[in-house]
Amino acid sequence: MKDYKYILFDLDGTLTDSKVGIAKSIKYALAKYNIEVENLESLESFVGPPLMESFKEHYSFNDEKSREALEYYREYFSKKGIFENEVYPEIQSLLEKLKMKGKILIVATSKPTIYAEKILKYFNLEGYFDFIVGSNLDGTRSSKSEVISYIISELNIKDLGKVVMIGDRKHDVIGGTKNHIHTIAVTYGYGSYEELKEAKPTYFANTPKEILDIIRNPQKPFSY
Repeated sequence: MKDYKYILFDLDGTLTDSKVGIAKSIKYALAKYNIEVENLESLESFVGPPLMESFKEHYSFNDEKSREALEYYREYFSKKGIFENEVYPEIQSLLEKLKMKGKILIVATSKPTIYAEKILKYFNLEGYFDFIVGSNLDGTRSSKSEVISYIISELNIKDLGKVVMIGDRKHDVIGGTKNHIHTIAVTYGYGSYEELKEAKPTYFANTPKEILDIIRNPQKPFSY
């Protein structure tokens, strides 16, 4: 039976419901290019993946335009969007119980580290985490695979069987798989069940309580 010691959490869509702030920041950025967005729900796909990738995928921006759009995004996000956000129910209880079990809790996000730290401090969650790792403001270390690899290296983790990545998008699952660790895909965030299933996570969790149950008593991995 697995005994997970290092618990890696995605931030957006896993710990916090950040859709409104991110969507408004994207809308602000797109308006700079005379692209008007009426329905914020249509921007939900931007929550989770690296933003430059999303500008390229959804609006066919090139590298230069994507970098510029990211700077516009940050104009709004750093002042307003960052706090248009809320913690999912049961998350604080989950973190408390995991800490009581002696687990090492880590945030692994594609969001710049400086923003992740501000959000966790704003919601009084930073004290639960031993390590907070995100991307760099210059755009490097933006993929989830790179973030997880950095964490494993910095903490000098030798037994990858003691590490699990928890997230709501395929990027979390793929990043974990590339680093040879188990993954828990949460279905209450922004990724669809179809998206997550295609990425083949080790487990599925529908609620924070189910995350706790899996970590406390890992069962047979999901069968594909």
